[in-house]
Amino acid sequence: MEHAVRVLREGGCTRVHVVLGARSEEVREQAALPDCVLVDNPDWEQGMGTSLRAGLDSLAGTGARAALVSLVDQPGIGAAAVARVLGAHKGEESLVSAAYDGVRGHPVLFGAAHWAGIAATATGDRGARAYLKEHEPAIVLVECGDVARPFDIDTEADLTHLE
Repeated sequence: MEHAVRVLREGGCTRVHVVLGARSEEVREQAALPDCVLVDNPDWEQGMGTSLRAGLDSLAGTGARAALVSLVDQPGIGAAAVARVLGAHKGEESLVSAAYDGVRGHPVLFGAAHWAGIAATATGDRGARAYLKEHEPAIVLVECGDVARPFDIDTEADLTHLE
């Protein structure tokens, strides 16, 4: 988790909200997350959609105009990809996504005008997928395949990606 926060900061994110699910108390006690807003998601077992909603809800009243969403299980995505996606942000109407050989991936930036619609459709393990599919023509794709590797680390076998 510390790696993901460092990547976001090095990529240009000034305020970082970290959504905690399983073992949130342990993470709070052991992780070094200075100056981060820690957001509990008590419904984490229902899927990443609840984490996305919790994260977006935590931004209410902060004055934020966009949220860049990154996943902690993708350590091959670094600061350069974050910076490219942030650089394509044009305001509260923005929808920007990293792309890998033209295929949409993470990180993804949601302008504030989209938050309510995303939260309304984020269910189970789908996150913003349905919303993004519906708004596909508005998404700005930023190629990041030359600076990042979008693999997930979900199983022990996936650790081979780190070699």
